[in-house]
Amino acid sequence: MSPALAGVARGLGLAAAPTFALMAVVTGLLEAGVGPAFCGPAPSSPLGGMAVMYLLMSIFHLGPWLRAASDGRRSSS
Repeated sequence: MSPALAGVARGLGLAAAPTFALMAVVTGLLEAGVGPAFCGPAPSSPLGGMAVMYLLMSIFHLGPWLRAASDGRRSSS
């Protein structure tokens, strides 16, 4: 892989977790206010809904951030 493509891939990897976390917050706010009244009754399970899915996706995409933090810790020692 060329260095330019490697940089783009790294940037996309780092962008995934915060993007999904932001989507979880926005979706949670929208579901809390408009969603249940507009779309029918609220789901019975607290693990249902798009906000939880986005939160889980942000957790699953933390790998590049953990790798970057680990690399930074090694280089500063």
